[in-house]
This record gives sequence, structure tokens and C-alpha cells, in this order.
Amino acid sequence: MDYEAGRAIQEGHTYLGIKLGSSKISATLIDLDYNVIASGAQSWESRLEDGVWIYDLDDMWADLEVCFARLCTDVLSRYGLPLTTTGCIGVSATMNGYLPCNRDGHRLTPFRTWRNTNTEEAAGRLSEAFGLNIPQRWSVTHLYQAILNGETHIYELARLNTLAGYVHERLTGHSVLGICDASGMFPVDGQTYDAKMLETFDALVAPHNMDWKLSDLLPRVLTAGEAAGSLTPEGARLLDLKGNLQPGIPFCPPEGDLGTGMVAANSVAERMGNLSAGTSLYASVVLERPLSVSRPEIDIVATPDGKPAAVIHCNNCTADLDAWISLFHEVIEITGATVSPAALYNAFYQKALEDGADDGGLLSYNYVSGEPMTGVNRGRPLLARLPDSRLTLPAFARTILYSTVATLRLGMDALAAGQVRVDRMTGHGGLFKTGETGQRLSATALNLPVTILSTAPGDAWGAALLAAYHSQKIAGETLEDFLSQRVFANISSKCLSPDPKDVRSFSAYMERFKNGLPLARSAAEHIR
Repeated sequence: MDYEAGRAIQEGHTYLGIKLGSSKISATLIDLDYNVIASGAQSWESRLEDGVWIYDLDDMWADLEVCFARLCTDVLSRYGLPLTTTGCIGVSATMNGYLPCNRDGHRLTPFRTWRNTNTEEAAGRLSEAFGLNIPQRWSVTHLYQAILNGETHIYELARLNTLAGYVHERLTGHSVLGICDASGMFPVDGQTYDAKMLETFDALVAPHNMDWKLSDLLPRVLTAGEAAGSLTPEGARLLDLKGNLQPGIPFCPPEGDLGTGMVAANSVAERMGNLSAGTSLYASVVLERPLSVSRPEIDIVATPDGKPAAVIHCNNCTADLDAWISLFHEVIEITGATVSPAALYNAFYQKALEDGADDGGLLSYNYVSGEPMTGVNRGRPLLARLPDSRLTLPAFARTILYSTVATLRLGMDALAAGQVRVDRMTGHGGLFKTGETGQRLSATALNLPVTILSTAPGDAWGAALLAAYHSQKIAGETLEDFLSQRVFANISSKCLSPDPKDVRSFSAYMERFKNGLPLARSAAEHIR
């Protein structure tokens, strides 16, 4: 047993981060020096039900219990101790979406996720009314679309939340939300929801005669480091079926995956960028000055400590790639051969980056779900080629990888047009877990150097770091100072600049990609 880690666990000198991601629930336990000392995970998935992307929250609780049980098993096997307490807990989850409840806390609809693109009318009307881009996936957009659709549940509505806020409330009894996650529900002013825009929304929906105001529905906004309640006996039983976990553990404000990604990438300072590439894809840049004009490609949110940040969000990244890899794995299996998924991903990535490889004139749209960035309202993954295109494995692999980041490039062009400056872009997520391929690919797409940290275990670690900041911060210490001077002071990194040959190849692909967008939009309309 590691004596120091065992003693920290026994005395509660640890911090726990819980992350409910797009395809996995993770739990990470760290020590006072921010090292991971135990972890647990459980897969889960959203599903398309009646044309709507949802998460089943009953399944979520069951999967969260499995995840926590695996964390406890890891603690027991490593240190011979049960996990009974910790210094602070932080909850993180995928942002945005629609989770309405009545006065008794009962859900009024299934949880509608960020993947949905059936809120175009509401997004357009709200963006015009606010003079600010309001994305389709934001909670207020889902709410307004439900009102426009005449859904009857809006008259029973008493609470609106995100997934992180909902889980936090069930565990602590407190309806609060970190400001980054809150800024994906409704615009914020750096401290709380924008008061003028709240009034505008209430006036906009007044003809529908609801007996609530929007401010009554939303969780209270907190910034990093503030107290956000403690684990109740009921919450402890929700997490730990064995009953070892003790109530009373403090919580930091719950945050979205964007906020914990910023923290895990040490990207909360001005002109710092954070690139997360997994099921979805986003790039965030902390702003040094407000944008001069609102642009439909750019969301304005907040860092966990309230600074304004510009975000390019793409609904689709690796899901189509994963489907192709699964197909190849099936083909290999029917031949009687065996290969691990990790080895198959590695081989596919390396084939894409062979010297002299190009995309062969192929074209791919990886749109498993709709993609508002390009005006595609339903998921229709496509692969297209001309009769004389080269359908070789290197060309195919490169095309599929290009498709994971092509939409991001369109958003980054909008950031450049808005004169947003980036000093450093740090990448993390599934696309970066196979050698340097993801780093090279993202540097090519952004036409910027991309940094990968040597130690960045993911967003659950980011949630644990926010829990540590809540417990360890000293008077006057900012989140930026805490991360740069304490957490990341001794963490090394590797920066990779774009290769001019790759940039030229990708630029040629992007011209084909932009010219073919009418095909992707038409497929969404005509392939049923």
C-alpha cells in the first residue's frame, strides 16, 4: 500500500471529481498534490427516441452507482481501505440541453441533450431579441421552443436545470450552478444571469400566460471557489449502495464539461484556448476584449471564474469515426483474426498520416446528429466520391479524420475574422489519445500550434481540481493563479506546429467540403 495515499484517503485529504460525459461516466480521486490516486468509470450512451436525442436518467443513476462502486473497488484494491469521505466533491456533465421539473422535483420530459437541432425557430427569435447569438442547444432555447410548440408541460414548470446541476441538487439539496454551466443555459454578465435579457425573455413569452418568470426557474449562479452545499444522507445513498460514504462532504459548484475542460487544460487566462475532441468538438478562447459584433458561429460563455470566453461548438467529432472502426473490427473478426480496438485505431491513424497520403478526392460529412454550424438539421453521415477518386485505405482514413475537424475550421475562421487572438491552444479528449495523430490533425485544422499536457487525466480531474480549489484557496488567490502556480507548475507539455504540407492538403479538402454542404443539407431533408 502507498502509505501517504492511504493516509490521505483515511483522513479525507482527497478530492473527488465526477464527470458525466457524452459516452462515459467517470470518477477521479486526487490527493493534496493533485495526483490521481484512484478512478472508476462506466459507459453510457444517449439515444434517439422519437426524433429527439435523450439520456435516460434512471439509467444514469444506475450507471453512476456502478462508476462509484468501481472507484471504491479501486481504492480498496490499491490501499486496502473503504472510501468513506473526501475533502470536497465536484460534479461535471455535458452542458446545455433541457431538463424541466415541477415543484415536486419530478421531470416533466426526458432530458433533451445538446445534440438536438429541432430548436432553430427559437434560436433565431431569441438571437434577434437579445442581439446575441443564442445557440440551438442552450437551455433557454429548448424552453422557448417548447413554448412555441405549445407543449403543455410548460404550465407545470417550476425548475430548469442542466445535467450537472440536476445531479448536484439530488446529492446536496441545493439548486445552484457554476457560472460556466449557467452561461450555457442563459446569457450571464460575469456574475449572474443578464438582468436585461431576463426581462426581454419574460416580455417575449408574456402572451402565453405562464405563472412563472424565468429567473424563478433557473439555478442560483456561483463562481469557482464558492460553497455549494454538502452531501446529504439521501445523496450518499444515491452514490454508494454499500453505505460506506458518509454525509456532510462539502461540494464545489457543479460545472459543465466546457468549464472542467478549461480547468484540466489550464486555459482560464485571457488568450488561452482549450480544444476538446470527443463525441462532440469545441474550441474555447478566453477573451481579452468583447467581440465587436455577434456572429452565429460563436457562442459567448464564461470561464468557471466568470471571464468571458468565445466558443466554437460542433455537435459531431468522433462518433462517425468510431462507427467505421467498429465496422472494420467486425470484418477482421469474420476472418478469424483478432485485433484490439486500440491497435485498430492506431493502425488507422497511422495509415492516414503515411508520407505522400492525401484524401484521394473523397468527401465525408460525419454528421451523426444535426450540425447547426453548417445548417444541417438532422444527422445523416455521408461518404461521397467522384468516379475517378482514389478509394484507397490511406485516402479513406485521411478523409474520415479530416471530417472530424472540418466543421471546427469554419468556426475558427469566424473567430479569426472577429480578431480573437490565441496565445496557446491546449488539446484533450478522445482524439488525442492515440499518439500525436490528433495533435497533428488539430494543429492542421486550426493552422495553429497545439499543446498537449503530459498529465491531463480528463474532465473528471478538472472537476476534482475545482473541488481542491474550493478547499485549498487562500485569500485573494484566483483560479488562474491556483492552476498556474500550484497545479501545473511542474507539469510538462509538448507543442506541435502545423506542417505546411498538411495545411495545404487540408485547405484543398475544405474547399471540397464547403462546396458540398448543399449535399449534406439535402440528405437531411430527403434521406428518411
